[in-house]
Formats: sequence, structure tokens, C-alpha cells
Amino acid sequence: MERVSDETDVVIVGGGPAGMSAAIRLKQLAAEKQKDIRVCLVEKASEIGGHILSGACIETEALDSLIPDWKEKDAPIKTSVKSDKFALLTKNKRIPIPIFK
Repeated sequence: MERVSDETDVVIVGGGPAGMSAAIRLKQLAAEKQKDIRVCLVEKASEIGGHILSGACIETEALDSLIPDWKEKDAPIKTSVKSDKFALLTKNKRIPIPIFK
């Protein structure tokens, strides 16, 4: 079995929102202190965030604070959520959640 080794300052496991945010913020903090650190983000999926269960819905407020100019950088976020509905699905029916109005 061939093994690969690499030197890094920080290893973050998981390329979901938390891992990506941690990696980006670490690099930002290092840049503020004029330090160059090597951050390695390890993801088991074939692409970053490939195992996110949310249906690719993300809260963009976090992006606003982490990367204020993300919209100008042609981020692949094109459609905003206008409304949402939650329901419990059974074999025969859909029960809205919350049940009260």
C-alpha cells in the first residue's frame, strides 16, 4: 500500500460548514498576524461538503460575517429560500409541523 505524507500546521477533519468555516477563519487570523500557516482540510466525500444532509441549503448569514464579499466573488449560491414547510410523512398522509397555527 502506498502512503502519502505531508507537513501541515493544522488538520481539520470534515469539509462541511463547520470545517470549512474553521479553515477559512484560521487562514484569516494568520494573515492578520502576517503568518503563513498550512491548513489541511480532510473530507471523505469526493468533493467538499459532499455528505451534508441539509439538501444543500445553507445559512448565508455565516458567509456574510466570514467572507463579506462572497456575493461579488461569484459564489455558486444563486437561489434564496422564499418559504419553507415541515411535515411528518407517513405511508398515507402528510402531517404539517407544527400542528398548531
